[in-house]
Amino acid sequence: MFISSLEDMEKIVSERRYLHWDGWVVVQTFPSDKARTSKFGLLRNGRWCIQKRFVPGKQGWNISEKILIVKKEQRESK
Repeated sequence: MFISSLEDMEKIVSERRYLHWDGWVVVQTFPSDKARTSKFGLLRNGRWCIQKRFVPGKQGWNISEKILIVKKEQRESK
């Protein structure tokens, strides 16, 4: 799914703790012991994580719909 609006993308990133910005690139991270030797490994806040980078193109950021789905438990806790 393409997100073309910067405001929409900023809202998505701010609502998900596993997403952060690296310039214009949105980075998804999750902890993994394998990250230390992976080409996608990233040391973030003292923990090794695997990263997936979403680089904006002409249509915006191509983000997986799985990332955009908010779980029921998360919605009820807010």
